Amino acid sequence: MAKSTTAYICQSCGTAHAKWGGRCEGCGAWNTLVEEAVGTPGGLAAPTSGTKTRAGTVEFAPLDSNEPPPPRLSTGIDELDRVFGGGIARSSAVLVGGDPGIGKSTLLLQAAAAMAKAGTKVIYISGEEAISQIQGRARRLGVSAANVQLAAETDLRSILKALKSAAPEVVVIDSVQTLWSDSLEAAPGSVGQVRACAQELTRFAKKTGAAVVLVGHVTKDGQIAGPRVLEHMVDAVFYFEGERGHQFRILRSVKNRFGPTDEIGVFEMGEAGLAPSRDPSSLFLAGAEAQTSGRAVFAAMEGSRPVLSEVQALAGNESAGSPRRSIVGWDGSRLAMLLAVFDARCGLRFGSRDVYLSVTGGYRITEPAGDLAAAAALASALLDRPFPAGSVFFGEVALSGAIRTVGRIEPRLREAARLGFTRAFVPPGAPDTVDGMAVHALTRLQDLVDVLGGDSE
Repeated sequence: MAKSTTAYICQSCGTAHAKWGGRCEGCGAWNTLVEEAVGTPGGLAAPTSGTKTRAGTVEFAPLDSNEPPPPRLSTGIDELDRVFGGGIARSSAVLVGGDPGIGKSTLLLQAAAAMAKAGTKVIYISGEEAISQIQGRARRLGVSAANVQLAAETDLRSILKALKSAAPEVVVIDSVQTLWSDSLEAAPGSVGQVRACAQELTRFAKKTGAAVVLVGHVTKDGQIAGPRVLEHMVDAVFYFEGERGHQFRILRSVKNRFGPTDEIGVFEMGEAGLAPSRDPSSLFLAGAEAQTSGRAVFAAMEGSRPVLSEVQALAGNESAGSPRRSIVGWDGSRLAMLLAVFDARCGLRFGSRDVYLSVTGGYRITEPAGDLAAAAALASALLDRPFPAGSVFFGEVALSGAIRTVGRIEPRLREAARLGFTRAFVPPGAPDTVDGMAVHALTRLQDLVDVLGGDSE
């Protein structure tokens, strides 16, 4: 029998090391190397010497052949179908990640029940909860009557054997980090186990035509735990986002071989589970305070959908100590850039002040078009002067202080006009009016400060 070798595998990126070290050479993470007994340092079994495998035949198809698109299965939830690109594709492997308790299992159980009621054969396998716990959640959600087959198992070999005999159309695995394969000596949740289990389940999806949905845990940095190759194996990767203190949840697509990669679905958490939002802009703007300084409304584009959200800023008093920068829902490096541009191009001094910036409602701004809205909130907070009521902002700020144009200007403006906004501050190139809303083109950041009618002194 071949003697297995020992390697130290990074639990963040999967890089193999010949000996233990405090820091991974692949990703730079500290204290993530774990000793694993594997056939080779890469975690795959070494081939037996002298064995021969018969090569299969490869069939080629011309580039212009009319291959039919993969059939779709509706999840029964409009927002979920939107993110999938029109429903979940057959033979696809999907990875859904999110913080603990954010609602991943709730959403997938609701989708499984809706598909089962429509006649789709669905199997839900949990490695974290007992069957009685899943049934209790189903009763709370009001979906216990759906014909969803449940199982509580972590042995991959037993799961695959049961799935082959049951022949389901959709399989939900909650979660992939709890599975283990007896072909590896590593512990469940290790890089080798996660990679091997995900590979076997993806192969099962491709061979049988079933759609497999894998739930993945995330690290403290918000990334799906395990090797990065896990996201390359599957066909689609979705992140479930939101703050526990808010009832809103966002399912964001970051990879999708069968649909758009910049689409989102918005849900509202209630007593009966997660309900899809028909009008996300009104949700993120609901309960807005009276017109005060330090507020600006941003018109974002999420895939084909315009979404309006509010940005709030606060500039503290000058202090001799090190100033604090606190950001919620935005990129900290872009905040540092904006503060530097204000200082160099507009004469607004934030250097010795504490700066707080928050995107309300649990929404996260990911596109550069949010620069102008954040700049408007910051300038308004520092000068303590509000912008005119009913204003909306979007545009990218360059290091030179210029306002750069962004895509999909007219859909953003139409959504703002629909919600009652009367004026928009945007980059050059926009129409003068949209649905009765006045549009003001800004060419540089100083133009934004001039609207407030003052300087920092």
